[in-house]
Amino acid sequence: MTEAEALYEFIRDKLCKNDGVARGKMMSSPAVKFKGKVFTFFHNERMTFKLGKDFEPEEEGLQGCTYLSPFKNKPPMRAWINVPYDEKDRWEELARLALDKMR
Repeated sequence: MTEAEALYEFIRDKLCKNDGVARGKMMSSPAVKFKGKVFTFFHNERMTFKLGKDFEPEEEGLQGCTYLSPFKNKPPMRAWINVPYDEKDRWEELARLALDKMR
């Protein structure tokens, strides 16, 4: 297990202590759901958060982020932000923000 995976699991386990929050899957990757809807998942050493189209990573001081782009012929999904391990200190904060937005 990588350090990134271990941190993701630590954050996931803390989040799952909240009512309505549970483990899940998103595109075959481990995810966290609120009332059946995914709000964060882990893939390729990055955590991905559903923060909404109005969330601007640069304005929040985040570096190296990208928008989720799972389809070859469609534009990126701007509501979903991929955050690299370099920004690991912000992962838990962003996961809680994504959960709050789901509520």
